[in-house]
Amino acid sequence: MAIEVFQALGVPTSPLPFSPAIRAGNFVFVSGQASVDANGSIVNDTFEAEMRRSFINVEAILHAAGLGLQNVIQVRSYVAQQSDLAEYNRIYRELFSAPYPARTTLIGCLGTLLKFEVDVVAYSESSR
Repeated sequence: MAIEVFQALGVPTSPLPFSPAIRAGNFVFVSGQASVDANGSIVNDTFEAEMRRSFINVEAILHAAGLGLQNVIQVRSYVAQQSDLAEYNRIYRELFSAPYPARTTLIGCLGTLLKFEVDVVAYSESSR
């Protein structure tokens, strides 16, 4: 099986040792995306703005792979504060509809640098 790496315009690469996204067969695995600008600088903002910016990065990477949020089958979210869960679920329902992707949400694991981070797995009918 061929493995393909994806990078999207406007979504920075990290100096850390990982790929933004990898296609393996019919699956695309998107690495953790946070509220960063095109230069890779963290953009601290409200929880909602950080979550939306993170998903804009996810969507750009999925688009580079020929996919969109409708192809997402699993979401792993990292939320800094429990108090943001209601807002997280409200925004999540705007981004995804039933049948929802499988989901794991980890709370209190980001320290103080970020309010939100997300990684996803998407599925395509064809492996290109």
